[in-house]
Amino acid sequence: MRVTTTWGAGDYPLMAERLQPVAVRAVDAAGMRSGDRVLDVATGTGNAALRAAELGAEVIGVDFERTLLDVAKTRARESGVGAWWELAEATALPVPDRWANVIISVFGVMYSPAHDQAAHELSRCVTTEGRIVLAAWTPGSFMPAMGQALASFLPPPPPRMDGPPSRWGDPSVLDDLFTPNGLHVCSHSTGSLTLTFENATVATDFLVITSGHVMAEREGLAEQGRWEDMRAAMHRLVDSRSEHDNDQLRIELEFLLATIGHD
Repeated sequence: MRVTTTWGAGDYPLMAERLQPVAVRAVDAAGMRSGDRVLDVATGTGNAALRAAELGAEVIGVDFERTLLDVAKTRARESGVGAWWELAEATALPVPDRWANVIISVFGVMYSPAHDQAAHELSRCVTTEGRIVLAAWTPGSFMPAMGQALASFLPPPPPRMDGPPSRWGDPSVLDDLFTPNGLHVCSHSTGSLTLTFENATVATDFLVITSGHVMAEREGLAEQGRWEDMRAAMHRLVDSRSEHDNDQLRIELEFLLATIGHD
């Protein structure tokens, strides 16, 4: 498989398996019905798209990383459900205006560098009576904190980045993004996904190997003698943000689940 972005540089499918429950919650929140036209933006390995297809929806899953789409296609084939898979950016979605009754993005569109443009594109694609359901990490939660802990070891974000991805985990920011397009946040709630590990070292290993943007820098950091320093920074974060319970280490990943619709 040919990796086209850093999302394909690590073993992200391992993380995607852990994120499946949030995809189920997002699809349930969308009130999916058989025959709905569903667009799953930044589908990754297809968690939400496959769930929607199982419920009888007509589904298109879009992602800009080819290797993740290949995993999604394999999962669809093995589970016997039908869906279309398209290689595309969140800012240039391959569907006509007002095509989708439901648009879903689970920890996906939030990583687009052009937030206003991505929000405009989602708004373009949803029907007047349709809804957009987004799951995003909340500001200050574990995943944004991980980004901050590793920032000094990784390349800077794109110069045209509109802000941190966790902006999408703030309902007031979502309103600012979607109001110019005639949509608003209709409802939102905060949830938590628990990751469990044997200990902090196992947790650190998992978080490193599933982060493509980290694994993409491994050779360079090793040459600089900084790879183990990066791992130590991750280990400190895990130690500071985890709890121990019955010989297990637990990390809580807080997220916002928001439904967006037209005025």
